[in-house]
Amino acid sequence: MNNDLMISGFSDEISSNFDIQLEVVSTLGMYYISLRGIDGRNIGDFTVDEIKGNVLPRLQKWAMGVSSIGSPIGKVFINDGDGFEKQKLMLDTLCQISHVLDCKYIRIFSFYIPKGEEAERYTDEVISKLKTLAEIAEKYDIILLHENEKDIYGDIASRCYEMLKAVNSAHFKAIFDFANFVQCGEDTQKCYDLLKDEVVYIHIKDAVTTNSQNVVCGTGEGKISEILGQAINNGYKGFLTLEPHLVLFDSLKDLELEEATEVIKDNKGLDGASGYKLQYESLLKMVKQIESEAK
Repeated sequence: MNNDLMISGFSDEISSNFDIQLEVVSTLGMYYISLRGIDGRNIGDFTVDEIKGNVLPRLQKWAMGVSSIGSPIGKVFINDGDGFEKQKLMLDTLCQISHVLDCKYIRIFSFYIPKGEEAERYTDEVISKLKTLAEIAEKYDIILLHENEKDIYGDIASRCYEMLKAVNSAHFKAIFDFANFVQCGEDTQKCYDLLKDEVVYIHIKDAVTTNSQNVVCGTGEGKISEILGQAINNGYKGFLTLEPHLVLFDSLKDLELEEATEVIKDNKGLDGASGYKLQYESLLKMVKQIESEAK
């Protein structure tokens, strides 16, 4: 496989037990994880000392690198002033944690909009808050990665683009998440065409619009193979991060505003490890196919 491409993944989808996560990922032949849930706790709830004393030694034992911190930053309502103050403090700690883990990326979001209200009403406030977060990241030379999550301000490509241009910072860039765009009724090819110059990180997650459920990568409407092919052939160098969402897992209840079971396709017999393995093998097959077609 192309040495410029590195495969990572949200290993808390395997198990809430961090040692099991590391063992499964290592056995698959992976060298990176995106750190989100550790022994049932979110990364945002850890102190720097806890990471140094309890998490880093286990990563080192398995020679496992961290591709990104899967933070909950930006998953508060835009009009929650106290919530934002707490998140600024959390981000400061997470930037310090990133240095401990030799990781340059922190995944963030662009705030929930009050139900029934127009997102555009909050554009200026969203951009102002994101600029504040980017300034914190800049102090630590960390890059914030915006994920186009459902139900937040930047859930559709046009708003993502507007935000990225307005914040205009080398410390605020885009994640491309195929499934989230599908679940917002967006055409992923058009989204990629608009955002590709800002995309520095890719999530491998697929979905179908009929019932918004997540499916194995390459089997949904995300056009993953076509768009990955374009990215790779245009010189994309970076992480492809598995976020299968094929089975229910602890962290999912914190991620989805809607009922988590509604977005997970009913894969009977799949546990976290087998769902993760299935996604990993599907991605490897896809990348191999892209590379053989490019020769």
